[in-house]
Amino acid sequence: MRSSIAMLVTVLGLAALPSWAADWTRFRGPNGSGLAPDADVPATWSDTQNLQWKTALPGRGSSSPIVCGERVFVTSYSGYGDGSTDGSLDKLRRHLLCLERQTGKILWDKTVAAELPEDPYAGYLTEHGYASSTPVTDGERVYAFFGKTGVHAFDFTGRQLWQVNVGKQSSNRRWGSGASPLLYKNMVIVNAAEESRSLRALDTLTGKEVWQAASDRLELCFSTPALVDGGGGRTDLVVAVPDELWAFNPDTGKLRWFAQTGIGGNVSPSVVASDGVLFATGGFPQTGTVAVRGGGKGDVTRTNVLWSSEVASYVPSPVVQGGHLYFVSDRGVATCLDVKSGQVVYKEALPGITSTGRGGKPVYASTLLAGKHLYAVTRRKGTFVLNAAPQFAVVAQNSFSGDDSDFNATPAISGNQIFLRSNRFIYCVKTGAGG
Repeated sequence: MRSSIAMLVTVLGLAALPSWAADWTRFRGPNGSGLAPDADVPATWSDTQNLQWKTALPGRGSSSPIVCGERVFVTSYSGYGDGSTDGSLDKLRRHLLCLERQTGKILWDKTVAAELPEDPYAGYLTEHGYASSTPVTDGERVYAFFGKTGVHAFDFTGRQLWQVNVGKQSSNRRWGSGASPLLYKNMVIVNAAEESRSLRALDTLTGKEVWQAASDRLELCFSTPALVDGGGGRTDLVVAVPDELWAFNPDTGKLRWFAQTGIGGNVSPSVVASDGVLFATGGFPQTGTVAVRGGGKGDVTRTNVLWSSEVASYVPSPVVQGGHLYFVSDRGVATCLDVKSGQVVYKEALPGITSTGRGGKPVYASTLLAGKHLYAVTRRKGTFVLNAAPQFAVVAQNSFSGDDSDFNATPAISGNQIFLRSNRFIYCVKTGAGG
């Protein structure tokens, strides 16, 4: 049954799973929207309240956990760039861990040695490290993207099935990988812009390349692509690149349409969609948010761009719900835009959050919606829970004592549990758990 459910979602690539199938199979949920409207997760937690379990990780990481049945998967890295080594890149290891969902027990930990050359631990790469891409699962296999060390497929027992290299290049910034893989039909699709200025589709069973879309314009595109409804029964694979929005045929990798956005520099947030309209945000120093009607052919800038705004999120991806676009930006500013006009409904700084000091940017994780609340994880000031409504209101601010490491990862939400990870631990929060 679980494989059938996973295959249905993989084939469609669009519709959110129903509430009875609450697996969180990829970055920002089963369809990448960041929405879990039927989830029943707590709004408050601490070390003694609603904490079901906490498990130490073998290394750091900014990737999100994913959930499939009674298993939780997460990646991390160790051996280099963790503050406790002699600085030798040949000691860098990536980990793919499988944990028991109800207890947090580590069932297996598979390590993968780095394939050199690799970018050194310097500059902005130190902000997120070497395990920033969230894995994805089809219910039978789990796929992990480790940048220059390639894409790796494992079965649920931890047996490695295949490994494919997708490039060894670096962007001019040398920031490392950031985008996460996704599934479509029998393909795992990877944004390998950092590694080879390309998008790649690989066969899920063999790793064999199905198609490749390459362009130098992909440099500094750190965005995870989105599968969206292109109209007329068509599915489009959409990715925000510097200055433009691109839509591909996910079966062939051929470009269908593009639109100029004015969002320049580098782009990290994922595109979100609602009622046939796509919303892209990001950029630096040319920041912005745009709304683009999906579908069409060729250059659709004049016909399909509906509005643009200078209000933007640099790293975190937004969610769209109830006629509003919500995000908490990298600077810790909670923002709500009207989806029809782009007008600012509210723009409020989270209390006690500043963009100075270590790292500079207080938020890396993307905003999620669960039930009637927005969840925004800050790097060092806990998780803010906000009302998912056009009136700004802080419901709670939750944190765990004894963990002063960065929380860079977007949580996973499944059923009545929320899974958070820091550079030291992974946590499971559930109503009624704990002391």
